[in-house]
Amino acid sequence: MTSSQGFDLIVIGAGPGGYMAAVRGAQLGLKVACVEKESRLGGVCLNVGCIPSKALLDSSEYYHLAKTSFAEHGVKPGRVTLDLEAMMARKQKVVEDLTNQVQQLFDRNKVETIHGSARLSGPDSVSVTLEDGEKRELSTKAVILATGSAPMAVPGLDFDGKMIVSSTEALSFETVPKHLGIVGGGYIGLELGSVWQRLGAKVTVVEMLPKIGTGLDGQVGRTLQRTLKRQGFDFKLNSRVTEAKVAGKKVKVTIDSNDKQESLSVDRLLVSVGRRPLTDDLGLGDVGVALDEKSGQIIIDETYCTNVAGVYAIGDLVAGPMLAHKAMAEGIAATEYIAGKQGDVNYDSVPSIIYTWPEVACVGLTEEQAKEREIPYDASTFPFAGVGRARCLGEASGFVKLISQAKTGRVLGVHIIGPRASDIIAECGLAMTLGASVKDIADTVHGHPAFAEGLQEAAWMAIHK
Repeated sequence: MTSSQGFDLIVIGAGPGGYMAAVRGAQLGLKVACVEKESRLGGVCLNVGCIPSKALLDSSEYYHLAKTSFAEHGVKPGRVTLDLEAMMARKQKVVEDLTNQVQQLFDRNKVETIHGSARLSGPDSVSVTLEDGEKRELSTKAVILATGSAPMAVPGLDFDGKMIVSSTEALSFETVPKHLGIVGGGYIGLELGSVWQRLGAKVTVVEMLPKIGTGLDGQVGRTLQRTLKRQGFDFKLNSRVTEAKVAGKKVKVTIDSNDKQESLSVDRLLVSVGRRPLTDDLGLGDVGVALDEKSGQIIIDETYCTNVAGVYAIGDLVAGPMLAHKAMAEGIAATEYIAGKQGDVNYDSVPSIIYTWPEVACVGLTEEQAKEREIPYDASTFPFAGVGRARCLGEASGFVKLISQAKTGRVLGVHIIGPRASDIIAECGLAMTLGASVKDIADTVHGHPAFAEGLQEAAWMAIHK
C-alpha cells in the first residue's frame, strides 16, 4: 500500500545534524518531516557514538580515581570493585533519556517523525519503506541528506562483531578484555582505549604514522602521547596491521614495522581508522547527485545544495571534519538557506576535542600550520601547574597554548591539554569568531579560581613577551 503526502522540507537522518535541521525548519514555519531508519532518534552520536562513549569515559574515570586518587583527598572507599553490567546499564539509560528528548523536541515543534528507510525517487520526492514494509511516497520542496557515517573497514581486518570490532561493539563488551589491540591512533581509538585501560585492560595502539592524533598541534600531540604512555598505553608507531585472524579466544595480529614483521596476540581488536559517508541506498545515482571520487562524499555549494536543485547535504556526508557539532551548525545553516535566509558556519572556529584524561581541545591554526602559511605569529603557553583550580583538583599536568598574529595579537588558534579543556575551548572559539586579540582575553576578568585562568595567563604571557 502506498500513501502520498507533501512537505516543505524532508530531512533524511535524525542524528545531530538532521534533528537540528528539522527543528530549525519547523521554527521557520516550514512543514517538516524527518525520516530515520533506526527505532531511536539521535543517529550514531547519541546511540553508538559521542554520548555512550562519554558516559563510559566518565564512569571509567570515577572507577580509576576511586582506585588511585581518592585517598589523597581523604576519601577511603575500601576495596573498589567493578560492576561492568551496572556501568553499561547507566550508559544505556543516558542514551535512552537523550534520544527520548529528541523525540520530545520533534513533538513540541510539530516535526513529523517517520521511521523507515528513505530513498530519493526524484529531486522533489522521497520514497520511504516503513518498518512494516508499507511504502510512503512523500513530495517535498527540499530534501536535506543527513545520514552520517559508518566505521571504515580495512582489507584483511574484517569486522566480525565479537573479536574484531568497530567502535560500536567496543562500547558494549560484556567483560573487560585482558589485552585490547587498537588499529589507529585517532580520537575514537584513544577514547575507547582510555575506557578499557582504566577498567583494567592492557592497551596496544598500532598507528601507521609516526605520531598519534594526526592534526594536533605538535607540542600537544607529543604531550598527549607521553601522558597516555605513562597511564599504560603501548604505542607501535610507523606500523601497519596486515592481517588479523581469530584463533579460539584470541586474535592473532600481524604487524609490519620498519620492514620488520611481528606478531601480537590480543583478546579483542578494535579497528578504528576512520569513517566513511553513508550514501548507500539513498538513490543518489538515480537523481544525479554528484560525489567526490576520492572521498565518496557529496559535493555541495556554499548553501549546502548539491548539483541537483532542492537536494542538500550536511555533516559527515560532505567535506570537513566528521564532528557532531559541525553537522549541527551545517543543519541549521542549510535550513536557513532553504527558508530564504542567510545561513552561516564559521569553519575557522569549529573546535576539535579528544575526551581522554587529560582532555585535549583545539581550535584554529596549529603552530605548524602558521609556519607553513608563513604567517608571522607568536606562541605562548601557560602550564596548568600554575592554575589554582587545577591544583585543587589534583590535575596539574598539561598547558594552554595560544597562537596569535605577531603584529596585531589577533588569536589564530588555541590548543589545550589539561582538565576541562572541552569547556574552556568554547571561549576560544568565541574569541576567534569575534576577531579578538590576546589582549582582549587578558583584559577579560576571569573567575578565580577557575580552569579558564590558564587561558588568561597564556594571553598575558603573549602580551608581555
